[in-house]
Amino acid sequence: MGVFMKPSDKIRVAVLYGGRSAEHEVSIKSAANVIQYLDPLRFEVVPIGIDKQGKWFLGNDVFATSLEHNAVSELQDRTWFAPEWIGKPHTVNDLSTAKSATGSQFDVVFPVVHGTLCEDGTLQGLLEMAELPYVGCGVLSSSVGMDKDVSKRLAMHAGINVGPYVVVKQSYWQQKRDDYLKQITELGLPVFVKPANAGSSIGITKVKTRDQLHAAIDEALRFDTKVLVEKAMDVIELEVAVLEALEDGTDPHISVVGEIRPSHEFYSYDAKYLDENGAELLIPAPVDDAILKQAQQMAKKIFTVLECEGMARVDLFLNKEDQKIYFNEINTIPGFTQISMYPKLMGASGISYPELLTHLVQLAMKKHECKRKLVRSYT
Repeated sequence: MGVFMKPSDKIRVAVLYGGRSAEHEVSIKSAANVIQYLDPLRFEVVPIGIDKQGKWFLGNDVFATSLEHNAVSELQDRTWFAPEWIGKPHTVNDLSTAKSATGSQFDVVFPVVHGTLCEDGTLQGLLEMAELPYVGCGVLSSSVGMDKDVSKRLAMHAGINVGPYVVVKQSYWQQKRDDYLKQITELGLPVFVKPANAGSSIGITKVKTRDQLHAAIDEALRFDTKVLVEKAMDVIELEVAVLEALEDGTDPHISVVGEIRPSHEFYSYDAKYLDENGAELLIPAPVDDAILKQAQQMAKKIFTVLECEGMARVDLFLNKEDQKIYFNEINTIPGFTQISMYPKLMGASGISYPELLTHLVQLAMKKHECKRKLVRSYT
């Protein structure tokens, strides 16, 4: 167990990756970058992998092994938790030598996980219950940010432009199909059909004719019980990275604005992660300065309205028809792969990848220390 020993002058960062979501593979690519760029002079990395069946594996040798189900037998001695243990007596591996000065196996958790059960507040709630410091947004903003419907409603309430859309609930889809189709027809085709709680463009279909709607909605309902049908606009896709400041009372850091020009029909999963020529990333976006400033202001407002902490990537649409900017969605654990926009935007704004990671860890530990001072009982 000596592999877990902590040098006294380093912060132990548990990099959490994988997970039971459709974005499992994206998470692994992101985690590889985070592990590579965490400052080795300041941090000791402890990878924690979660396979698609929900088993957690802890140890410095975990990342080198595939999390595919047929390969995890190599990690059995590193199993930290398995769902099948729930309700049954089980002896957990003795990790006493892994404990840091805080009494935990690590000082801070860096979740590099995407999608449902990872980015939607469920994992964040678990870490809160365990009183572990963690990087990024808390339970509320993670949950709200993941639900594209709820985040849009809050944005609209704050006076932010949102494109027209219809919500389809799985529990009503069969019984009220004609009503839904009527509402969608009134939006006007083409439309984008997408799961309300998913990322990386998973489950999204661009629908151009009415007879394609059924299959598109059924496809999105494979990934979530709530689906958004959004009116397709002729837009320029803009993205802004936001980073919470370390100093209290200070505005968050707002990056330069980037533009994504997909070579596919839209910025699909394949375009993001599988096709090296799937999209052109332009930093800064080649649009008018007034538009760039407006986009930055909107990103800052959305970050604040949705109660975000740590970091977020705000995705916006510039409608070519009316030149207005519309809120598309927010990512509270944005991608950290080599081609991901969040670290690229921050790098173009003067914050290098290692500096960004150090800043996020410092924020996590500061946030945790503030929460520890709160009164949790009242008599």
